[in-house]
Amino acid sequence: MSLSVEAGPHLTCRPDPTAAASPWLMENGPRELEALFRAIVYHPAAPILLTDDDRQYREASIGAGKLLGLSRQQIIGRRLEEFAVPTTHSLLTERWLEFLQAGDQTGTLQLLGADGQEREVEYRAKGNLLPVRHLLLLRNKPAESEKSPEWTEDYALFLLNADGVIVAWYAGAERIYGYRSGEVLGLSMACLYPILDRHAARVARKLERAATEGHIGGEGWHLKKDGSTFWANAVTMALRDDAGVLQGFARVVRDFSDRYESDENLGRRRPRVRSVAAESTVAGVVSGEFGDITEMNDRFLEIVGYTRDDLQSGRLNWASLTPSSCASLDEFAHEEALRFGACSPYEKQFIRKDGKRVPVLIVTAVTKISPFRWITFATDLQERDRRERIDTGVTTSKQEFAEIIGTSRTLRRVLNQVELVAPTDATVLILGETGTGKELIAHALHRLSPRRGMPFVSVNCAAIPTGLLESELFGYERGAFTGALQRKIGRFEMAHGGTLFLDEVGDIPLDLQPKLLRALQEKFIERLGSTKSSAIDIRLVAATNRNLTQMVGDNLFRSDLYYRLKVFPLVLPPLRDRPEDISLLARHFTHKYAERMGRKIERISSATMNALMEREWPGNIRELENFIERSVILSQGYTLNAPLAELRDPNVDTTGSSAMEDVEREHILRILRETGGVVSLTAKRLRLPRTTLNYMMKKHGISRSDAFQAQS
Repeated sequence: MSLSVEAGPHLTCRPDPTAAASPWLMENGPRELEALFRAIVYHPAAPILLTDDDRQYREASIGAGKLLGLSRQQIIGRRLEEFAVPTTHSLLTERWLEFLQAGDQTGTLQLLGADGQEREVEYRAKGNLLPVRHLLLLRNKPAESEKSPEWTEDYALFLLNADGVIVAWYAGAERIYGYRSGEVLGLSMACLYPILDRHAARVARKLERAATEGHIGGEGWHLKKDGSTFWANAVTMALRDDAGVLQGFARVVRDFSDRYESDENLGRRRPRVRSVAAESTVAGVVSGEFGDITEMNDRFLEIVGYTRDDLQSGRLNWASLTPSSCASLDEFAHEEALRFGACSPYEKQFIRKDGKRVPVLIVTAVTKISPFRWITFATDLQERDRRERIDTGVTTSKQEFAEIIGTSRTLRRVLNQVELVAPTDATVLILGETGTGKELIAHALHRLSPRRGMPFVSVNCAAIPTGLLESELFGYERGAFTGALQRKIGRFEMAHGGTLFLDEVGDIPLDLQPKLLRALQEKFIERLGSTKSSAIDIRLVAATNRNLTQMVGDNLFRSDLYYRLKVFPLVLPPLRDRPEDISLLARHFTHKYAERMGRKIERISSATMNALMEREWPGNIRELENFIERSVILSQGYTLNAPLAELRDPNVDTTGSSAMEDVEREHILRILRETGGVVSLTAKRLRLPRTTLNYMMKKHGISRSDAFQAQS
């Protein structure tokens, strides 16, 4: 996928004269873009209406239906004046003609509710969101004493070809970005991003994800024509023809600058949730674009108290199930699902057919946008709590895995294998990259085994000098060597009856491996300086991040020991293969370190979470944990203040980012030179914690001696 981006000193974009849109895209793109837009505007609680040139409503949000007291079916196809007080019809006609010419209008309307009562509402009309499609935003007129919030809803809609080049640009995009159609057609989408985020590889990755997953969403900073930036919410949908060939992309962008803080507060107010149990208690339902339920399993029907006849008759829909108090939660979940494919679990209530309310835990995922399809899973919290109290008295989640955070399929597969092998005495070899949690798995194996009441002894083979490792493992007698003033019990004997965990087993010296193999096979050991053998009863768990197979081939590791260790191998997935667990881990570590440091951090911003999710984390969980700990140190308020610049992909080099790093390095050096190389004083001058300055100096390769060299 090639993008028309020039990576020069100012990283500009040039029009691509060869860029063209396929005939299929130009014919079908606007229709697909409208389908994406409808999927976005239908669910908000805010009153949003979509109308055509003839003033007929083509779409209505849930909030508009509640404001007018009508269902979506009762609104669509009707004209604007049908909802207005009759004496205002001529005024509406005049305003409409003015609006068609100006493309933007604000005012008040006298509407008739379904109950016949007059209601004064404020409106804002936005023209040509799509050709002959206009946006009408409504809200109840506030009292004189109330502060009227700013209008925040506008939408930039545009089309890209398969290479990410803009081929169709509509009035909403012009309002938000400031570019006229003729100024952006033929340009890469990269031009809509700030310089540091404009690298071709970054933009290409976004579109590749959209092409692979069908659609993607996210939030971040976008760039206007005048050089100013705004916080944007963007959803991108891949467009394919009937043969499945990628033709381009539809994109809807919203300016969330004014709503950013309120959205963060909404996320913070969402209830704490527990994980959804993957068992028979989970109910599932598939719905269409406008809440029409198309499929539902028996468990879901049981929870809500309806029958299949109710479903087939159309009497069962989301509106009848959801209390109005849960509207904001559902809107937030739908928004999150559009952006990330699935929302975080959240608690809400369902209204049963008999009128009773039942608390449930909900997870929603968008499976397709055009035509729109989404799937919802629900767990009856009352039944789950009752089952836990009666059957076990404790939570059904195993305490043995309490320190292992994650719900991904790859992690669950490993934990299932742990449960299978733990009750046996089989030797387990845990393989995985550094930082994947191998020691936590070893502890879980011990806690799930019959040896749980006996010792768990851990040895890091890489941390003990080669000459001392033998005596550390097997012990020694008094006088066995110079300095052996008394007998010492080795780790094998300390673990008698329990579990011995050999971490970094690949670092055991080649000359020590035969003795280790004999101890494992014979179940006997000899202390250094002793001729007496001692029986041992241990269960061995070993771990390494090295490729033992290659080491065997290179004669660096004995093959017989390798096969003795590899009775039951467990391969831990790297964090990049379980990205869905990153948000859980981030929240866990934030809570852990905030509590330890006495901080009160209540939320992680969506920008931070997006950045965490997009990083591959070569250091895995350990790197993520260290980053979160550093972020907690830097945080002064209720929101995690993460140094997102550190997460920039080191393989993506841009002139702008390099220049910025050079400026940062020179600034630190200058202040360090002015303070005579005193780090604490330099940190004070820079208004940074000393730990942060030490990290930045290490990052830029700065030492105190550099300051004196600069002086000379």
